[in-house]
Amino acid sequence: MYIVDRSAAVLKPRQPFLDWLTHLPGNDIKLSLDEIRSDCTVVMIPEVTEPEDGIAHIDDIADKLFEMELASWVEDESLWPQKRSLKLFWEWFDVEIHLGVLDSVAEEIRNMPSDHGYH
Repeated sequence: MYIVDRSAAVLKPRQPFLDWLTHLPGNDIKLSLDEIRSDCTVVMIPEVTEPEDGIAHIDDIADKLFEMELASWVEDESLWPQKRSLKLFWEWFDVEIHLGVLDSVAEEIRNMPSDHGYH
């Protein structure tokens, strides 16, 4: 195992995200909050020693994270909330900061485009 010079943030959708998702036109998705919070996005962030520093980094990239989370469920941007803000991001997501990250795989990490779908 290798310690990497990163920390991690786990984005967990909150009820307002689920409300948006279930009220989309023509949507027949029947998911619970527990279900959408069970397989969440993990984002590697710069290595931090305090959770507050990780939260500050998330604040800096929240707009991109918000877009990626929306796009992972719905590609049509016209269906996304039009007035996204940092305040709305924090209303829609909980974020867990994990200070240490271990890599248990000997092979190098491959970089893929961020628009690679995962839901």
